[in-house]
Amino acid sequence: MEHKNTLGHLAALLTIIIWGTTFISTKILLADFKPMEILVYRFIIGFLILWTACPRRLKVKQRKQELTFAAAGLCGITLYYLLENIALTFTMASNVGVIISVAPFFTAILARLFVKSEEKLRANFYAGFALAMAGIILISFNGATFELNPMGDILAVLAAFVWACYSILTKKIGSYGYPVVLATRRTFFYGVFFMIPTLFFFDFQTELSRFYNVTYLFNIFYLGLGASALCFVTWNFAVKILGAVKTSIYIYLVPVITIVTSVLILAEPVTWISAVGALLAISGLFLSEYTGKR
Repeated sequence: MEHKNTLGHLAALLTIIIWGTTFISTKILLADFKPMEILVYRFIIGFLILWTACPRRLKVKQRKQELTFAAAGLCGITLYYLLENIALTFTMASNVGVIISVAPFFTAILARLFVKSEEKLRANFYAGFALAMAGIILISFNGATFELNPMGDILAVLAAFVWACYSILTKKIGSYGYPVVLATRRTFFYGVFFMIPTLFFFDFQTELSRFYNVTYLFNIFYLGLGASALCFVTWNFAVKILGAVKTSIYIYLVPVITIVTSVLILAEPVTWISAVGALLAISGLFLSEYTGKR
Protein backbone atom coordinates (compact mmCIF):
# COMPACT_ATOMS: atom_id res chain seq x y z
CA MET A 1 0.00 0.00 0.00
CA GLU A 2 2.86 2.36 0.90
CA HIS A 3 4.52 1.63 -2.47
CA LYS A 4 1.26 2.40 -4.25
CA ASN A 5 0.92 5.72 -2.40
CA THR A 6 4.47 6.64 -3.39
CA LEU A 7 3.59 6.01 -7.04
CA GLY A 8 0.53 8.23 -6.60
CA HIS A 9 2.61 11.09 -5.21
CA LEU A 10 5.21 10.72 -7.97
CA ALA A 11 2.45 10.74 -10.62
CA ALA A 12 0.96 13.94 -9.15
CA LEU A 13 4.42 15.56 -8.96
CA LEU A 14 5.24 14.64 -12.59
CA THR A 15 1.90 16.09 -13.70
CA ILE A 16 2.50 19.39 -11.93
CA ILE A 17 6.07 19.68 -13.23
CA ILE A 18 4.82 19.40 -16.83
CA TRP A 19 1.76 21.63 -16.25
CA GLY A 20 4.01 24.24 -14.66
CA THR A 21 6.09 24.46 -17.86
CA THR A 22 3.23 24.65 -20.37
CA PHE A 23 3.17 28.46 -20.25
CA ILE A 24 6.33 28.49 -22.39
CA SER A 25 4.76 26.44 -25.21
CA THR A 26 1.52 28.40 -24.95
CA LYS A 27 3.41 31.71 -25.09
CA ILE A 28 5.24 30.60 -28.27
CA LEU A 29 2.04 29.39 -29.97
CA LEU A 30 0.09 32.56 -29.11
CA ALA A 31 2.18 34.39 -31.70
CA ASP A 32 0.05 32.78 -34.46
CA PHE A 33 -2.73 30.86 -32.67
CA LYS A 34 -5.73 31.96 -30.65
CA PRO A 35 -6.13 30.42 -27.15
CA MET A 36 -9.16 28.41 -28.29
CA GLU A 37 -7.27 26.99 -31.27
CA ILE A 38 -4.41 25.84 -29.03
CA LEU A 39 -6.91 24.24 -26.67
CA VAL A 40 -8.75 22.29 -29.38
CA TYR A 41 -5.60 21.09 -31.15
CA ARG A 42 -3.90 19.92 -27.97
CA PHE A 43 -6.85 17.82 -26.82
CA ILE A 44 -7.50 16.33 -30.26
CA ILE A 45 -3.82 15.33 -30.38
CA GLY A 46 -4.11 14.02 -26.81
CA PHE A 47 -7.16 11.92 -27.72
CA LEU A 48 -5.45 10.46 -30.81
CA ILE A 49 -2.31 9.62 -28.81
CA LEU A 50 -4.35 7.84 -26.13
CA TRP A 51 -6.23 5.95 -28.86
CA THR A 52 -2.91 4.90 -30.43
CA ALA A 53 -1.50 3.87 -27.05
CA CYS A 54 -4.53 1.71 -26.29
CA PRO A 55 -6.82 1.18 -29.31
CA ARG A 56 -9.10 -1.11 -27.32
CA ARG A 57 -12.71 0.07 -27.05
CA LEU A 58 -14.05 0.93 -23.58
CA LYS A 59 -17.36 -0.78 -22.91
CA VAL A 60 -19.16 1.21 -20.22
CA LYS A 61 -21.38 -1.00 -18.08
CA GLN A 62 -24.07 1.47 -17.02
CA ARG A 63 -25.65 4.61 -18.42
CA LYS A 64 -24.99 6.38 -15.12
CA GLN A 65 -21.27 5.75 -15.56
CA GLU A 66 -21.40 7.17 -19.10
CA LEU A 67 -23.01 10.32 -17.71
CA THR A 68 -20.15 10.59 -15.19
CA PHE A 69 -17.61 10.44 -18.03
CA ALA A 70 -19.56 13.13 -19.89
CA ALA A 71 -19.70 15.36 -16.80
CA ALA A 72 -15.94 14.91 -16.23
CA GLY A 73 -15.17 15.90 -19.83
CA LEU A 74 -17.48 18.91 -19.57
CA CYS A 75 -15.98 20.12 -16.28
CA GLY A 76 -12.29 19.23 -16.50
CA ILE A 77 -11.69 20.05 -20.15
CA THR A 78 -14.40 22.18 -21.76
CA LEU A 79 -15.57 24.44 -18.93
CA TYR A 80 -12.30 24.70 -16.99
CA TYR A 81 -10.17 25.80 -19.93
CA LEU A 82 -12.88 28.00 -21.43
CA LEU A 83 -13.45 29.82 -18.14
CA GLU A 84 -9.72 30.22 -17.55
CA ASN A 85 -9.06 31.56 -21.06
CA ILE A 86 -11.99 33.97 -20.95
CA ALA A 87 -11.00 35.11 -17.44
CA LEU A 88 -7.55 36.05 -18.78
CA THR A 89 -9.17 38.46 -21.24
CA PHE A 90 -10.90 40.34 -18.39
CA THR A 91 -8.36 40.29 -15.59
CA MET A 92 -4.61 40.01 -14.96
CA ALA A 93 -2.82 36.68 -15.22
CA SER A 94 -1.63 37.17 -11.62
CA ASN A 95 -5.25 37.30 -10.40
CA VAL A 96 -6.13 34.13 -12.29
CA GLY A 97 -3.01 32.35 -10.99
CA VAL A 98 -3.95 33.04 -7.38
CA ILE A 99 -7.66 32.30 -7.73
CA ILE A 100 -7.15 29.01 -9.61
CA SER A 101 -4.98 27.85 -6.71
CA VAL A 102 -8.11 27.85 -4.51
CA ALA A 103 -9.17 24.64 -6.32
CA PRO A 104 -7.84 22.31 -3.55
CA PHE A 105 -10.09 24.09 -1.01
CA PHE A 106 -13.17 23.62 -3.23
CA THR A 107 -12.13 20.00 -3.78
CA ALA A 108 -11.94 19.44 -0.02
CA ILE A 109 -15.44 20.86 0.50
CA LEU A 110 -16.96 18.78 -2.31
CA ALA A 111 -15.13 15.66 -1.10
CA ARG A 112 -16.62 16.07 2.38
CA LEU A 113 -20.10 16.36 0.83
CA PHE A 114 -19.97 13.65 -1.84
CA VAL A 115 -17.02 11.26 -1.27
CA LYS A 116 -17.26 9.13 1.83
CA SER A 117 -13.92 7.41 1.23
CA GLU A 118 -11.94 10.65 1.58
CA GLU A 119 -10.13 11.15 4.89
CA LYS A 120 -11.48 13.69 7.36
CA LEU A 121 -9.69 17.00 6.99
CA ARG A 122 -7.33 17.96 9.78
CA ALA A 123 -6.40 21.44 10.97
CA ASN A 124 -3.06 21.14 9.16
CA PHE A 125 -4.89 21.08 5.79
CA TYR A 126 -6.36 24.54 6.43
CA ALA A 127 -3.07 25.86 7.85
CA GLY A 128 -1.21 24.51 4.82
CA PHE A 129 -3.80 26.07 2.50
CA ALA A 130 -3.33 29.49 4.13
CA LEU A 131 0.47 29.18 3.98
CA ALA A 132 0.47 28.08 0.33
CA MET A 133 -1.96 30.82 -0.71
CA ALA A 134 0.25 33.44 0.98
CA GLY A 135 3.19 32.13 -1.04
CA ILE A 136 1.24 32.04 -4.31
CA ILE A 137 0.05 35.62 -3.75
CA LEU A 138 3.66 36.74 -3.26
CA ILE A 139 4.71 34.95 -6.46
CA SER A 140 1.79 36.19 -8.55
CA PHE A 141 1.91 39.85 -7.51
CA ASN A 142 5.69 40.15 -7.38
CA GLY A 143 6.29 43.58 -8.93
CA ALA A 144 2.69 43.79 -10.18
CA THR A 145 -0.08 46.06 -8.97
CA PHE A 146 -3.13 44.45 -7.43
CA GLU A 147 -6.32 45.24 -9.28
CA LEU A 148 -9.79 43.73 -8.88
CA ASN A 149 -11.65 42.90 -12.09
CA PRO A 150 -14.99 41.41 -10.97
CA MET A 151 -15.93 39.68 -14.25
CA GLY A 152 -12.56 38.04 -14.79
CA ASP A 153 -12.05 37.18 -11.13
CA ILE A 154 -15.50 35.55 -10.86
CA LEU A 155 -14.80 33.48 -13.99
CA ALA A 156 -11.50 32.36 -12.43
CA VAL A 157 -13.34 31.30 -9.26
CA LEU A 158 -15.78 29.31 -11.41
CA ALA A 159 -12.80 27.69 -13.19
CA ALA A 160 -11.35 26.61 -9.83
CA PHE A 161 -14.75 25.23 -8.81
CA VAL A 162 -15.29 23.19 -11.99
CA TRP A 163 -11.77 21.74 -11.64
CA ALA A 164 -12.74 20.64 -8.14
CA CYS A 165 -15.86 19.04 -9.65
CA TYR A 166 -13.62 17.27 -12.18
CA SER A 167 -11.41 15.92 -9.39
CA ILE A 168 -14.44 14.47 -7.56
CA LEU A 169 -15.82 12.97 -10.78
CA THR A 170 -12.39 11.48 -11.53
CA LYS A 171 -12.37 9.82 -8.11
CA LYS A 172 -15.80 8.37 -8.90
CA ILE A 173 -14.62 7.12 -12.30
CA GLY A 174 -11.59 5.51 -10.63
CA SER A 175 -13.94 3.40 -8.51
CA TYR A 176 -15.45 1.83 -11.66
CA GLY A 177 -12.31 -0.24 -12.20
CA TYR A 178 -11.66 0.74 -15.83
CA PRO A 179 -8.04 1.12 -17.10
CA VAL A 180 -6.88 4.71 -16.49
CA VAL A 181 -5.83 5.29 -20.13
CA LEU A 182 -9.21 4.17 -21.49
CA ALA A 183 -11.10 6.18 -18.88
CA THR A 184 -9.06 9.30 -19.63
CA ARG A 185 -9.61 8.86 -23.37
CA ARG A 186 -13.37 8.67 -22.84
CA THR A 187 -13.21 11.88 -20.81
CA PHE A 188 -11.21 13.55 -23.60
CA PHE A 189 -13.83 12.50 -26.14
CA TYR A 190 -16.58 14.29 -24.22
CA GLY A 191 -14.34 17.29 -23.55
CA VAL A 192 -13.68 17.80 -27.27
CA PHE A 193 -17.32 17.01 -28.12
CA PHE A 194 -18.65 19.74 -25.81
CA MET A 195 -16.01 22.14 -27.10
CA ILE A 196 -17.20 21.96 -30.72
CA PRO A 197 -20.29 24.25 -30.32
CA THR A 198 -18.11 26.97 -28.76
CA LEU A 199 -15.86 27.19 -31.82
CA PHE A 200 -18.47 29.27 -33.65
CA PHE A 201 -18.13 32.00 -31.00
CA PHE A 202 -14.31 32.19 -31.01
CA ASP A 203 -13.53 32.60 -34.72
CA PHE A 204 -11.75 29.24 -34.86
CA GLN A 205 -9.34 28.92 -37.83
CA THR A 206 -7.95 25.62 -39.10
CA GLU A 207 -5.01 26.77 -41.27
CA LEU A 208 -2.95 23.63 -40.68
CA SER A 209 -0.18 25.16 -42.79
CA ARG A 210 0.95 26.94 -39.62
CA PHE A 211 2.29 23.59 -38.41
CA TYR A 212 4.91 23.63 -41.19
CA ASN A 213 6.76 25.71 -38.63
CA VAL A 214 8.76 23.08 -36.69
CA THR A 215 8.72 25.20 -33.52
CA TYR A 216 4.93 25.38 -33.55
CA LEU A 217 4.66 21.66 -34.31
CA PHE A 218 6.97 20.72 -31.44
CA ASN A 219 5.14 22.92 -28.93
CA ILE A 220 1.64 21.79 -29.89
CA PHE A 221 2.80 18.17 -29.57
CA TYR A 222 4.33 18.97 -26.20
CA LEU A 223 0.94 20.27 -25.08
CA GLY A 224 -0.96 17.39 -26.71
CA LEU A 225 1.34 14.52 -25.72
CA GLY A 226 2.80 15.79 -22.46
CA ALA A 227 0.38 18.28 -20.90
CA SER A 228 -2.78 16.53 -22.13
CA ALA A 229 -2.44 12.80 -22.87
CA LEU A 230 0.28 11.96 -20.34
CA CYS A 231 -0.63 14.43 -17.60
CA PHE A 232 -4.34 13.68 -17.48
CA VAL A 233 -3.53 9.96 -17.23
CA THR A 234 -1.01 10.52 -14.42
CA TRP A 235 -3.33 12.98 -12.65
CA ASN A 236 -6.28 10.59 -12.84
CA PHE A 237 -4.02 7.76 -11.62
CA ALA A 238 -2.93 9.90 -8.66
CA VAL A 239 -6.55 10.77 -7.80
CA LYS A 240 -7.46 7.08 -7.96
CA ILE A 241 -4.64 6.19 -5.52
CA LEU A 242 -4.41 9.21 -3.20
CA GLY A 243 -7.91 10.66 -3.43
CA ALA A 244 -9.15 13.94 -4.87
CA VAL A 245 -8.07 16.18 -1.96
CA LYS A 246 -4.49 14.92 -1.50
CA THR A 247 -3.82 15.08 -5.24
CA SER A 248 -5.32 18.55 -5.70
CA ILE A 249 -2.94 19.96 -3.08
CA TYR A 250 -0.12 19.57 -5.61
CA ILE A 251 -1.68 22.49 -7.52
CA TYR A 252 0.13 24.72 -5.01
CA LEU A 253 3.39 23.84 -6.79
CA VAL A 254 2.38 25.14 -10.25
CA PRO A 255 3.61 28.75 -9.64
CA VAL A 256 6.82 27.36 -8.10
CA ILE A 257 7.55 25.21 -11.17
CA THR A 258 6.80 28.22 -13.36
CA ILE A 259 9.43 30.29 -11.48
CA VAL A 260 12.08 27.55 -11.78
CA THR A 261 11.34 27.09 -15.49
CA SER A 262 11.51 30.85 -16.10
CA VAL A 263 14.95 30.99 -14.49
CA LEU A 264 16.38 27.86 -16.18
CA ILE A 265 14.92 28.24 -19.69
CA LEU A 266 14.07 31.92 -20.13
CA ALA A 267 16.93 33.20 -17.93
CA GLU A 268 14.51 35.47 -16.06
CA PRO A 269 15.79 36.87 -12.74
CA VAL A 270 14.38 35.52 -9.49
CA THR A 271 13.55 38.08 -6.77
CA TRP A 272 13.60 37.51 -3.04
CA ILE A 273 9.82 37.98 -2.96
CA SER A 274 9.22 35.14 -5.42
CA ALA A 275 11.80 32.99 -3.60
CA VAL A 276 9.98 33.48 -0.28
CA GLY A 277 6.67 32.83 -2.02
CA ALA A 278 7.98 29.56 -3.48
CA LEU A 279 9.23 28.48 -0.05
CA LEU A 280 5.84 29.24 1.53
CA ALA A 281 3.97 27.36 -1.23
CA ILE A 282 6.17 24.27 -0.81
CA SER A 283 5.83 24.46 2.98
CA GLY A 284 2.05 24.71 2.60
CA LEU A 285 2.03 21.59 0.43
CA PHE A 286 4.00 19.56 2.98
CA LEU A 287 1.94 20.89 5.89
CA SER A 288 -1.33 20.01 4.14
CA GLU A 289 -0.05 16.50 3.34
CA TYR A 290 1.27 15.87 6.86
CA THR A 291 -0.57 13.06 8.63
CA GLY A 292 1.65 12.49 11.66
CA LYS A 293 2.67 9.10 10.26
CA ARG A 294 6.17 8.26 9.13
